[in-house]
Amino acid sequence: MITTFETIFEDENYIVVNKPSGLLTMPGRGPAAKEKNLLALITQALKHPMFVVHRLDRDASGLILFAKNEKAHRYFSIMFEGREIKKKYLVAVEGNVKGKRGEIDKPIQSYGSGRMGVGFDGKNSITRYEVLEHYKRSTLLEVELITGRRHQIRVHMYYVNHPVIGDRLYGDQAKQSAYPRLMLHSYSLEFKDMSGRKKTFKTDPPKDFINVLPFL
Repeated sequence: MITTFETIFEDENYIVVNKPSGLLTMPGRGPAAKEKNLLALITQALKHPMFVVHRLDRDASGLILFAKNEKAHRYFSIMFEGREIKKKYLVAVEGNVKGKRGEIDKPIQSYGSGRMGVGFDGKNSITRYEVLEHYKRSTLLEVELITGRRHQIRVHMYYVNHPVIGDRLYGDQAKQSAYPRLMLHSYSLEFKDMSGRKKTFKTDPPKDFINVLPFL
């Protein structure tokens, strides 16, 4: 059971941590309600209430920001809503992605049971990507989220027939079960803090991500 996290930066208003794959960002529902979550671990470690600003899927890893007070929570929530926080991910997907870069501009909506999908009644969703490396049967991408919908990268890549490696929800479950984790890592966060200073945080993907690449 995962009970640790890595602190990347901390001040009086916020903390940036490196979340491991397999750990919920915040308390889950139903059977997941009793599982460990990052919000609880940070609250316990810092000994005061914390505020969720954005989320990472349980099986994703990487950078995530939490506010330490209500003022910071309002500030960063407005920044996210205004698309003023730049988030970049390393993502390994099935197949040979053509071209050097691309953009997926398709609305995303909920279809129940935790599953999202492209739909005409959905919210505006934009994902940009750049090809970093081709493997035998897959491609490593740098992905930037312009909007921040639930499962956005996973849904958009599945829609264009390049599901994320290890994605058992949107990819072929039998095929994806062969991989130990979801190959999605939040490696870069960039924003202006509450004093107007530009902040950039980066973290390399963990070993459980790197170790999968030779088999792709």
